[in-house]
Amino acid sequence: MDKLSTKILSVDPEASWQKILDIVKVEVSESNFNLWFKSAELTEITDTKLTLSVPSAFFFEQLKIRYLPLLMKAAKEVLGKEFLIDFRVDPSKAVKKKTKIKEEEDMFSMPQVSTLPRLNPKFTLANFVVGLSNNVAYAAAQAVAQNPGNAYNPLFFYGGTGVGKTHLMLGIGNAILAKKPETKIIYCSSEKFMNDYVDAIKTNKMGDLRNKYRSTDILLVDDIQFFSGREGTQEEFFHTFNELQTKNSQIILTSDRPPNDIAKIEERLKSRFQGGLMIDIQTPDYDTRVAILQAKCQEKGETLPEDVIKAIASSFETNIRELEGKLVQILQTLKTQNLPPSVENISRFINTPIKTVSLDPKKILTAICGYFHLNLKDLSGPKRQKGLVLPRHIAMYILTEELSLTVEKTGGLLGGRDHTTVMHGRDRIKKLINTDREVQKMVIEVKQTFL
Repeated sequence: MDKLSTKILSVDPEASWQKILDIVKVEVSESNFNLWFKSAELTEITDTKLTLSVPSAFFFEQLKIRYLPLLMKAAKEVLGKEFLIDFRVDPSKAVKKKTKIKEEEDMFSMPQVSTLPRLNPKFTLANFVVGLSNNVAYAAAQAVAQNPGNAYNPLFFYGGTGVGKTHLMLGIGNAILAKKPETKIIYCSSEKFMNDYVDAIKTNKMGDLRNKYRSTDILLVDDIQFFSGREGTQEEFFHTFNELQTKNSQIILTSDRPPNDIAKIEERLKSRFQGGLMIDIQTPDYDTRVAILQAKCQEKGETLPEDVIKAIASSFETNIRELEGKLVQILQTLKTQNLPPSVENISRFINTPIKTVSLDPKKILTAICGYFHLNLKDLSGPKRQKGLVLPRHIAMYILTEELSLTVEKTGGLLGGRDHTTVMHGRDRIKKLINTDREVQKMVIEVKQTFL
């Protein structure tokens, strides 16, 4: 071991962590520093890696997504070289700080309506890759994040699947929350709004529905084109829209087409959509695709030669989601077959589908539990809580469609559920991935965790 490594290993982790925190404190707001860093500890230093102990998987996820580059930069300044950052969940610390952690998680969740999931923190304006196809949309997103309710209201993004509309919308929401954590934000798909409306009619709770959606500071609605032909939903959304605009609440909408091209939408609603700023986001150009691939490699801790990245970018004039999916497949195949990353080695994968590597059903269930922050006992157990239904159905879909397991075998892996239950769950997801962009994204992201 060289002298530098010996010196680093002998450094006191506690003292080093305090110096790292002194640098971090300058870069983040006081509230975010207190929320995310005070409960973490540097427990181990080797010649290549720093290990941070955190109280829960929730903290691990937030620190990795939000602050990993900052932590690596601060560690290099303090210790004189680059380190990998590893996270270790310490259950004993979680027990000791249970009350504090609960308060902190509640603080993060506070801006959200309790019946809706909080914004996915991995979508930020900072990690959005800007190019010629989306630079106008990005500039508008920054303006709205700085001055919500006043810059452009409503802000309407439209374009094909996987071009970054949802990323920008959630990035705006997360930027606003970072500055004002008390902001009330609702993010939902158009299907979610429609279902809430139908449920409110059935249960005679229209007052609760209106209080929920019309009291928010920011309303984010994905895939507004699915309001087509839904007269009752359009009527309710029209009045919600008007109420929010009167209060100067920010409204951000996405669609796969401009308002005038959405069939069976009331003219008065179209005029509202067109009353703000409408921006067409195109499929990423070559340079943007290269930048996206480089960013995704960095995010995953992988390295590919420039000529390989350019070969992938040249071969896929497609949306961001499919581009990332192909990158994940190529990286996995290179690892599985122990091949060096070269243009020659990836050329046979570029124009032909890559078969999924052999997968263990239990590993898939573990990946699904990790994605949804559940334990296997709950996923396969008898509980019928609303938050368990969608993950179970996604598990049924992936096990039967990706692994070609029988519905009987799948039911056995999920706590002995009968074949009709599995068929219902599988078919529901089959339908939703074609109609609900949010579910489609979930299935893609879940699959990428084990591909």
